[in-house]
Amino acid sequence: MSWTPVSWRDRQAAQMPVYPDAPALARAEARLASAAPLTQVEDIIALKAALARVSAGEAFLLQGGDCAESFAEFGADKVRMIFNLLLQMGAMVRAESGAEVVHLARIAGQFAKPRSSGSETIDGVTLPSYRGDAVNGPAFTQASRMPDPQRLIQAYRQAQVTIALLDAYAAAAYADLPKLDRAARERLGLHRDGLGEHRPVSVFTSHEALLLNYEQALTRFDEASESWWAMSGHMIWIGDRTRQLDGAHVEYARGVANPVGLKCGPSLAPDDLLRLIERLDPENEAGRLVLIGRFGAENVAAHLPPLMRATEREGRKAVWSIDPMHGNTRSAGRLKTRLVADIVAEIGSFFEVAQAEGVHPGGAHLEMTGADVTECVSGELPLCEQHLSQRYLTHCDPRLNHDQAIDVAAAIAQLVERKALQASNAA
Repeated sequence: MSWTPVSWRDRQAAQMPVYPDAPALARAEARLASAAPLTQVEDIIALKAALARVSAGEAFLLQGGDCAESFAEFGADKVRMIFNLLLQMGAMVRAESGAEVVHLARIAGQFAKPRSSGSETIDGVTLPSYRGDAVNGPAFTQASRMPDPQRLIQAYRQAQVTIALLDAYAAAAYADLPKLDRAARERLGLHRDGLGEHRPVSVFTSHEALLLNYEQALTRFDEASESWWAMSGHMIWIGDRTRQLDGAHVEYARGVANPVGLKCGPSLAPDDLLRLIERLDPENEAGRLVLIGRFGAENVAAHLPPLMRATEREGRKAVWSIDPMHGNTRSAGRLKTRLVADIVAEIGSFFEVAQAEGVHPGGAHLEMTGADVTECVSGELPLCEQHLSQRYLTHCDPRLNHDQAIDVAAAIAQLVERKALQASNAA
């Protein structure tokens, strides 16, 4: 099937905003199409090579960041906190197991979110739902909720600055890696010597490719590789609500050479998964496709095994990762929250299922922040619900705070180490 960066426009596009000013949208798209790319092909290829090592069972993918990036809350400190948190978590996994860790941030493009309803009603007033800062504003007013194409330009500019900050922090962090490793070993109660040669840390960028007009405008053809690339980030993913086989989002993603993530929820049947894999990764290329399960702690043991079994049976080289956040959201009064115990339980079940099916448990995908927020609950819900409102700052879904993310990383580190020991004993 022929593909161009605009062929998605002939397909049904779920979760796309309706812009009232079509000429303004066209002008914004034209400006982005003439703008500098946000990433480099060489860096995307480096991520794909790293993910190929994950696929081969030689590395672990740690993906995490904000539920949705914010214009108002943006700053260098916020970028630095998520960068440092990813490195701290990765150092813990590496210290426990010795495994290579691929650091992939939800950042520099995670400005839009799918919504269960296109509108929201408060006190008898109905307005469009807030879809993320790249689309509209969170304030419940007609002006704020109107989709505005200029927000696409603002998202691009913030992503530019974010990537520059990440590059600067990565260069500086290289000197701190021995200290990070020592701190990680102490946190885990380990006392063995260092972990060998340190290499510069790369923190790659990723986001859900939800706003296809933004993605199209930042798509570039590279003569050297003779391929089209999404230059909006190193990796893009397709959400559980937009993974229709003949839909616009799958159509766009199949034509770019980047690594592509695919969210896999409880409604996805094994045969449908295999059809999506064939559409997105017909060459069965290691490092191309990351399958991100999102089921909920109570559902993962029922829904994940047949999906893993199908990919193993077909010899697919896709990476399997787990998103233990979205299936574990619950209500706490008027707020949404997640229990850290549920998050850890789903990750544990993911490792158990992977071992039973002979699949490498390749990664974890987390919504988290380096800030001291109170959005997820570490203890029992009735005891902790009263504390949620103290620093409940998210505009969308609840995130792990710094300490909770470190606790989850410790659990992951132990699971990765256990898996490595089992493989060693089997050999």
